[in-house]
Amino acid sequence: MKAIVYRKYGSPDVLNLEDVDKPVPKDDEVLIAVRAAALNRGDWRLMRGKPFMARMAGGLFKPRKAILGADVAGRIEAIGRSVRRFKPGDEVFADITFLGSGGFAEYTVARESLLALKPAGLTFEQAAAVPMAAVTALQGLRDKERIRPGQKVLIHGASGGVGTFAIQLAKVFGAEVTAVCGPGSQELARSLGADRVLDYTREDFARDGRRYDLILAVNGDRSLSEYKRALAPEGIYVAVGGSNRQIFQAMFLGPLMSIGRRKKMGILAARPSASDLDVIKGFLEAGTIRSVIDRSFPLSEGAEAMRYLDAGHVEGKIVLTM
Repeated sequence: MKAIVYRKYGSPDVLNLEDVDKPVPKDDEVLIAVRAAALNRGDWRLMRGKPFMARMAGGLFKPRKAILGADVAGRIEAIGRSVRRFKPGDEVFADITFLGSGGFAEYTVARESLLALKPAGLTFEQAAAVPMAAVTALQGLRDKERIRPGQKVLIHGASGGVGTFAIQLAKVFGAEVTAVCGPGSQELARSLGADRVLDYTREDFARDGRRYDLILAVNGDRSLSEYKRALAPEGIYVAVGGSNRQIFQAMFLGPLMSIGRRKKMGILAARPSASDLDVIKGFLEAGTIRSVIDRSFPLSEGAEAMRYLDAGHVEGKIVLTM
């Protein structure tokens, strides 16, 4: 089968289209003929081997897993002997982050427990754009009873994969949403339901005097003190991405700054979840939310797709098609 393979860390130049062996599913896995796979910022970090902590998961000196790609959509070709919920021919989508076989390939394997049936009415490309981004947005907003109807929610970095889903899901939960994004993404944010849109090149959410019950930091490079300034007295700040500084501050300083205080600050380590994916599937089929695709590339142009991601300012997701 064809796959995008990398055997050392570096720029997109390390990505090559190669012929590799088709994976064989274990007893609790299925073999998927991949129809589409989406790129994530995590793929970029694993490709670069930066920050260094990415190598803790991906391999210290060279990549442990030669094929990138977590988000996939496709058709089941074969199943392991203990698989009960799915059968050959089923159309599925999943986040396969923690498995050994990546999604940037014509075939991959996925554990039954991570799979959900592809939403009716969605193309494979639209479905592939969903799993990691939508589940991250859902967990960031909903878990630990963070969001409630009527709350004021700020989404910083609202035009990317997680951000576009976060806008829509926050509206589903009945929140008043302020979206922070670049000047070219203002209309997209409004079309997804944002009540208020800030252009980060001209407006500063940390200094305009408004206070938010929940801040979801998806992108950007702001200090914890700036986010804290924009929180309501009992507000919650959750980082799910952004610069290395933003992530490290949320991870290590956030819990310290929350001790004995009503304002809570921290980071979300999102996890793949078939049950959460089923929740998202319901919203997609109802037309309550939708996936946003910036651009699609054929599998053979995987390196070019990663360069496009590296350039920044992607609206929604980038998808590889087989």
